[in-house]
Amino acid sequence: MLTDRLDQMETRYEEIGKEMSDPVVACDVKKVTELAKEFSHLETPVLLYRKYKKLLNSLEELKDMAKDNDPDIREMAEMELEETHQSITKTEAELEVLLIPKDPNDDKNVIVEIRGAAGGDEANIFAGDLFRMYNKFAESKGWNIEVLNAEAKEAGGYSQIEFMVNGDAVYSLLKYESGVHRVQRVPQTESSGRIHTSTATVLVLPEAEEIDFEMNMEDVRVDTFNSSGPGGQSVNTTRSAVRVTHVPTNTVAQCQDGKSQHENKASALKILRSRLYDKLLQEKLEKEGAERKSKIGVGDRSEKIRTYNYPQNRITDHRIGFTIQQLDRVIDGRLDPIIEALITEEQKRKLERE
Repeated sequence: MLTDRLDQMETRYEEIGKEMSDPVVACDVKKVTELAKEFSHLETPVLLYRKYKKLLNSLEELKDMAKDNDPDIREMAEMELEETHQSITKTEAELEVLLIPKDPNDDKNVIVEIRGAAGGDEANIFAGDLFRMYNKFAESKGWNIEVLNAEAKEAGGYSQIEFMVNGDAVYSLLKYESGVHRVQRVPQTESSGRIHTSTATVLVLPEAEEIDFEMNMEDVRVDTFNSSGPGGQSVNTTRSAVRVTHVPTNTVAQCQDGKSQHENKASALKILRSRLYDKLLQEKLEKEGAERKSKIGVGDRSEKIRTYNYPQNRITDHRIGFTIQQLDRVIDGRLDPIIEALITEEQKRKLERE
């Protein structure tokens, strides 16, 4: 039952509050961090559950008042009864959503990789447009972006760019962006005005911390090379760029945008660890089967997920058949309507499974 699970959560919430006030526990930084994280996850459903219980108590009091001998009191109680019934129904629906099992990675920062795919220069330019879109979306959320690796092209945009997004619950929103993004527009280089179709791929990885995934450095090969700029030109003559390879899985990551070899190595290892962690998550989802189907944000990475049609100012998310005539707003970073629609659909699928 709904209340049984919420009673358990409330009990655990109170237990954690007591644990965190224990002087012995307060000295253990790791323990306090874990407890604070669990406390934060429980706080919203528990506080809403307490509001729900108050509404139920009010309902019983109003039912008694509706039987009062005084007609004015009865009339007032009957009016409030209707409002309270509506509040209870609304709160029950909110609690059901909050009780949907949460993705354990939702609170994580992310590493995003965008690559120009089919379409030559136009694909790379589109990859640059997507990067600016996510940059502006991050700004609107108060998140910070750090470019880890970028391969800029002379015609504009990037053949590949990898960047980290730090902030509050970043993965919970950006996880829906992984997949193939398709653009339909007249390229700047097209003199005849014909519409071209190009694609860019986006991969969103939850940041893997050492507590999530332990990477054996004996399995990692580190290579250094000279960093390069647009068109392959050398940026510097020192071998500051770093490429790291996880030999057992042949997983590769590289970074050349840092100020030093040490900084580039740290960034490349961060990307590599997150890629290996993502491989584990994907394998787990494959085994879970039905659970994978309910998760919109972690489907087939080669799937065409969205089309950006510039002539019609139309953007369509193919996974849920969602279309809006606001491409200009979305490409300017206002992604909320699409992400909210994706979250709503995923919650609906999960509730149906429950």
